[in-house]
Amino acid sequence: MSQSTFVFKEIDAEGLATLNAIEEAKTFNHWMYETILPHCSGKVLEIGSGIGNISECFIADGYDITLSDVRDNYCDILRQKFGSSVKSVEKLDLVDSNFEQEYTHLLQQFDTVFALNVVEHIENDTLAISNACRLLRPNGKLIILVPAYQWLYNRFDEELEHYRRYTQSSLNQLFYNNEIRIVHQQYFNAMAIIGWFVSGKLQHNRTIPAAQMHLYDLLVPIFKWVDRLVFRKIGLSVIAVGKN
Repeated sequence: MSQSTFVFKEIDAEGLATLNAIEEAKTFNHWMYETILPHCSGKVLEIGSGIGNISECFIADGYDITLSDVRDNYCDILRQKFGSSVKSVEKLDLVDSNFEQEYTHLLQQFDTVFALNVVEHIENDTLAISNACRLLRPNGKLIILVPAYQWLYNRFDEELEHYRRYTQSSLNQLFYNNEIRIVHQQYFNAMAIIGWFVSGKLQHNRTIPAAQMHLYDLLVPIFKWVDRLVFRKIGLSVIAVGKN
């Protein structure tokens, strides 16, 4: 089952705790970064930067990147953390009712827009993808990563305010609905399915325990090999890359 409605929390305690746990998983963060990196070029916008776990990889490699988040406290953290190392930090709501008027300065400004673990938080995901496309220059690339498989929906998803989990087919449909041509698709992080199921479904944890995340991070080299072994046909997350 999935949650149908959530009250937006200005301070997302569970989300922040999860991001803090993942922040220490440097090997995992770099794996996610290197997975999307081949599809990134030019002027880049990250939607839903959180506390910058993936952002810092782009910054370290000298990318022209703009960061964003819907929450003020995350935007403040990003500004304090990265300062002048980024183009700017924007407060950005993908489903703002006056999106084009509110974000005129961002429309058609980016060669690459990516959102990792963002769209599942948005009830109207079709509108979110549509507005993300409005930020792209012609022939720009949109990269979306979301959690996979509705049967894995558990306490973690509820606490993190996920409306749903996806399959490759359902994610692709979002792109088709917005007339975006898909140029790459894959699943990501197959071995994490076990940990997500045990920790969230059986142990009923509200957030990812830091100790579990630390252990997982140590095992990432093995998990990367597993993803290659299964040809990236299954995973805890699913990724689609499209061109407008």
